[in-house]
Amino acid sequence: MARRLEGKRIALTGPRRAEELGKLIENMGGIPLYRPAQGTVFLDDEKLRQGIQTWVNHPPEWSIFTTGIGLNALFEMAEEMGLLDPLLSNLSKSHIAARGYKTVNALKKRGLSPHVRDDDGSTDGLIRELAAYDLKDTTVLLQLYGDPAPKLVSWLRQQGASCTEILPYSHVAPPEAALEQLLYDIIEARVDAVSFTSSPQVRFLLEYAKKQGHFNDLIAALKESVIAVAVGKVTAQGLYEAGIPRVVAPKEERMGSMIVELARYYAGESDPLLAGK
Repeated sequence: MARRLEGKRIALTGPRRAEELGKLIENMGGIPLYRPAQGTVFLDDEKLRQGIQTWVNHPPEWSIFTTGIGLNALFEMAEEMGLLDPLLSNLSKSHIAARGYKTVNALKKRGLSPHVRDDDGSTDGLIRELAAYDLKDTTVLLQLYGDPAPKLVSWLRQQGASCTEILPYSHVAPPEAALEQLLYDIIEARVDAVSFTSSPQVRFLLEYAKKQGHFNDLIAALKESVIAVAVGKVTAQGLYEAGIPRVVAPKEERMGSMIVELARYYAGESDPLLAGK
């Protein structure tokens, strides 16, 4: 992978492991630009406590989990509240659906196994697998991370399910000055690629571009001169839904793998994931 990013300017929008990823880019000859688009993440104790009380007092027929970190936060809070045992008991009696291997592993550590899991690590994959079940008039508790899942919620309600969302974490947007710099770096092609490691980063950038009247300019740039890079399919999905059909993403959802995949793309050894594929 030596020097495959020679001279390429790559915007890093995620706060986690940014310096490590920057070093990897430099080792490949690239130039990392730190452009945080996520802001801060905090555990919303009150919402999480309310969600746990609902799970214990009004057990749903279906429990759907979408992130391992959010699920672990839920279990830890339930233990702090003295409600872990009744929560696990109720979960063992409900149908469980899970998206992502980290979520499945978090369930297994508590002696639980999903009845349904995605076929490819994405929300669309989870919907495909849930489609085999009759959800009409069922109650569903949906654990998200810190970002809404309108497509999944809409689909569940179209099936006739009563869906309650629980978001253990809340994301706060970064300062507008940071988003402004990232936006103009992209639409003026001052960067060759921009990497996203979570859905909120995509959402905050898109929302800011709309607010500034530059949404179409942003999409055009990401279709043409600037490569969009995503850590995995969930993050890529947000880009597809915005109208960006070309996204470079690794098969193995790891941050380091994301940069390696970008290097392979520039070397002509990798095709981008295309919307709908």
